[in-house]
Amino acid sequence: MEKSNYLVGIAGNIGVGKTTITEKLAATLGWKPYYESVIDNPYLNDFYQDMSRWSFNLQIYFLAHRFRSQKEISESGLNAIQDRTIYEDVEIFAKSLYEQGHMNQRDYNCYRDLFHNMVPFLPKPDIIIYLKASLDTLVGRIKRRGRAYEQSIQHDYLAYLNQAYDAWIARARKDFFILEINADETDYVNGDDDLNELVAQIQKHCP
Repeated sequence: MEKSNYLVGIAGNIGVGKTTITEKLAATLGWKPYYESVIDNPYLNDFYQDMSRWSFNLQIYFLAHRFRSQKEISESGLNAIQDRTIYEDVEIFAKSLYEQGHMNQRDYNCYRDLFHNMVPFLPKPDIIIYLKASLDTLVGRIKRRGRAYEQSIQHDYLAYLNQAYDAWIARARKDFFILEINADETDYVNGDDDLNELVAQIQKHCP
């Protein structure tokens, strides 16, 4: 039986290029893009100034936003590209904040309980595209895009997230079809050949 719609999730660290590839893939494939709530996020600026105070608020906001997006994707019947998956919220960001002491045990348990009760109602991505980049690449791209609140991000935090992503992807391969892209070597802004190759892989898996 043919699927009614496909979902591709774009995963990766801060500054790796998720929004750019979401935009370009959606335009090329004619699929609907769903972007992470960044510009209108009421917690991000406060979070980067005081992670421990705002970590739980920020993660709940992202969880609610992504749940709403995935519910809309499921109900729309349209093929979609999603900028960051809901799984990264619990597997990368909340987990890392807890491990680094920025989220206490009570809040972390509450967050995980919410996540695990919400996810069974959502469709799994048909493909997760994991954009992987070195710390130097991430720092350079964050600096170039010039979001004021991101300039205070600690390099150690980005490095920690990179390790968390690698660990999660290793575990996630048993549950998801994952395409891993070396974002240090690809140019989705200017490199049409790179994009065309990725589009072909998506079309092969989501005919």
